[in-house]
Amino acid sequence: MSNKAVINTEKAPAAIGPYSQAIKAGNTVYLSGQIPLDPATMELVSDDFEAQARQVFTNLKAVCEEAAGSLGEIVKLNLYLVDLDNFAVVNKVMEEFFAKPYPARAAVGVKALPKGAQFEAEAVMVIGD
Repeated sequence: MSNKAVINTEKAPAAIGPYSQAIKAGNTVYLSGQIPLDPATMELVSDDFEAQARQVFTNLKAVCEEAAGSLGEIVKLNLYLVDLDNFAVVNKVMEEFFAKPYPARAAVGVKALPKGAQFEAEAVMVIGD
């Protein structure tokens, strides 16, 4: 018997490929990368980087909540930025969504992201038993 469960919510963008928004295995939830899509329109929320970062974390939050967790239970966060000059903006926006102790994190500069997004984040969350 598998303890793997698919997590899906209409409060975050639908998958735009062959993947799930998240997969729960035991008490660990693996959240797929979120880009700054408005879940209702499936379009980028804005060309503004700060607005895109805020939407990415809003989308991650919705998936966490669907899995009966929260952003505070994220233990690992991977960030992908088209322009690393926006790193300080990401830190500022993260402080709106996360409290200490912050999750472990990596930030990677990438050439491009789906749909012309400037920012993407994926995460691993551990929730109570």
